[in-house]
Amino acid sequence: MADVLIRGASLLGDATGDLGIRDGVFIPAEDIDAGAASTRLVDASGLVALPGLVDLHTHLRQPGMDHAETVLSGSQAAAAGGFTAVFAMANTQPVADSVGIIDLVHRLGREAGYVDVRPIGAVTKGLAGEELAGIAGMANGRAKVRVFSDDGHCVSDSLVMRRALEYVSTFGGVIAQHSQDPKLTEGAQINEGALSSRLGLAGWPAVAEEAIIARDILLAEYTGARLHICHLSTRGSVEIVRNAKARGAKVTAEVTPHHLLLTEDLTAGYDPLFKVNPPLRSDDDVHAVRQGVADGTIDIVATDHAPHPSESKDCAFDEAAFGMLGLETALSVVQHTLVDTGFIGWPDVARILSSTPARIGQLAGYNAPLAVGSPAHLTLVDPSAQHHGEMRYTASSNNPYRGRALPGRVLHTFYAGVATVIDGDVVAPDALGVGG
Repeated sequence: MADVLIRGASLLGDATGDLGIRDGVFIPAEDIDAGAASTRLVDASGLVALPGLVDLHTHLRQPGMDHAETVLSGSQAAAAGGFTAVFAMANTQPVADSVGIIDLVHRLGREAGYVDVRPIGAVTKGLAGEELAGIAGMANGRAKVRVFSDDGHCVSDSLVMRRALEYVSTFGGVIAQHSQDPKLTEGAQINEGALSSRLGLAGWPAVAEEAIIARDILLAEYTGARLHICHLSTRGSVEIVRNAKARGAKVTAEVTPHHLLLTEDLTAGYDPLFKVNPPLRSDDDVHAVRQGVADGTIDIVATDHAPHPSESKDCAFDEAAFGMLGLETALSVVQHTLVDTGFIGWPDVARILSSTPARIGQLAGYNAPLAVGSPAHLTLVDPSAQHHGEMRYTASSNNPYRGRALPGRVLHTFYAGVATVIDGDVVAPDALGVGG
């Protein structure tokens, strides 16, 4: 690997400094010969240096749905968004409920080389919610799975959920729950309220999310297990988690970029682009989740990047698939909704988009951001840049931000010292001799 010298970056949005990279780790900048022909110099004046971002909730669709996304295209989209690690959800075809599928996803990620792809194992066989999947095999396999989720489906059976929590507690794993009571959401399309009534669309009540969260927190406390709540979206959910944390429950929670910014009003035109699970909520809910991030109730932002082929969205609203893209715009949305509004600062961005998701997922190398001796996972973002929500690398087009003015642009991404994004463009991981 060639040495890299990054000059004049705002480190975590604070003091200006230089960073050195050699053999995949950060070294003192003064140890690098800036005049050597092999040294790559990066002028980072005006850029914010963040640790590589970590997404605990990504859908890469491979195997089985390669027409929507592949591990390669999703990895490139992730790198473009400043990510150096993503956790790939299990709702593939076939489901990642066995060592064979887990190993396939893990291998495809290594072959792509843009980010660290960490497979998430299914909780139940086939995501059916009835019989536990081969959790032990996945945990002890090559990928050492530590996060398990039936995301897209709620583990609604209380006994099955209890058994899953008990099982993962034996090796320190975590269950990431999709909190949706299926009986309360049969046929549901958008947030339940005056708008759903006016549009004639089946409403999705907040209590369908909140009831499962409350139940699962009680089960986690009873079993002593770790619980992670996926895509929390309501004020009531924030309050339930806040109270649980005050009691010392081992619970963590995430919010998506779209639930930080977009509201149910966007569904008024019956545009399936804005159909998502859980649904877009009210202005009050959006404010509550922003405040939840600011006060630490919500631990992380996770994209829930959900690619779909055009035919799954170019149809009647009630027939369309749930889900939105998010990897390439997540950091911009966080800057827009949380940083530029004063809820959090750039050091908090590093916490909610890097070190904490890495800790929850038990991913090494992110506990000392930008520190000498740490793996050189790095994102350089221009916070003054503007764009209109473009996504260039994902294989799908269900982009809810297209045409929306957003701040910030990732200009450089380094994964373990390997340049994957240069001047805003995704490049082969060994481009310009940086990497190997």
